[in-house]
Amino acid sequence: MGMWIAIAIVLFVLGSMMALKPSGIDQRLDKLRMTARRLQLNPKLVTCPDWVKGKDNEYGRGMIGQYGLVLDNVKLPLTRYQVIDGQWRPISDVNSSDNNSSDDNSLPIQANFSLDKEPLALPASIEPFVKALSIKSNSIVIYWEDIAYVRPATNPAYKQQAIESDLLILKEKLEKWALQMQKSP
Repeated sequence: MGMWIAIAIVLFVLGSMMALKPSGIDQRLDKLRMTARRLQLNPKLVTCPDWVKGKDNEYGRGMIGQYGLVLDNVKLPLTRYQVIDGQWRPISDVNSSDNNSSDDNSLPIQANFSLDKEPLALPASIEPFVKALSIKSNSIVIYWEDIAYVRPATNPAYKQQAIESDLLILKEKLEKWALQMQKSP
């Protein structure tokens, strides 16, 4: 009888320890976000803004990854873009408010056509999950489903070794788009 109690206790303790261990997808996502942080892409998991198509392709639904790049000595216009057919398309909505940043809620969002019809040209493992781009002051922020990047069901070609190179390409593209925005009148 004492042996069965000891086995039950050991199984209970092992079960509790296994429940604390993060899943494989959580470990992959952590690796992705830590690499992005190291590359100064400032990743965050935020509530989907009301102007971005989130969960089930509905505006403002669910959570979404927000990766931002802060650029020194740059002044960018307040504008937003969404992805349509693999290209950036401007959004102009004075009444919409970005529920992730309170400082631009009273400012009108102007349509800026600097990146209009500009192809995303991101790595194939990132591009299908990109939803929107927000630009203001000295920062450029991309909204994308970063969890889909690490999920085997949505990205069967996932390779841990490709994370850094994919994120470096993303960072280069953000810098390129910001420079393009800065050059426009």
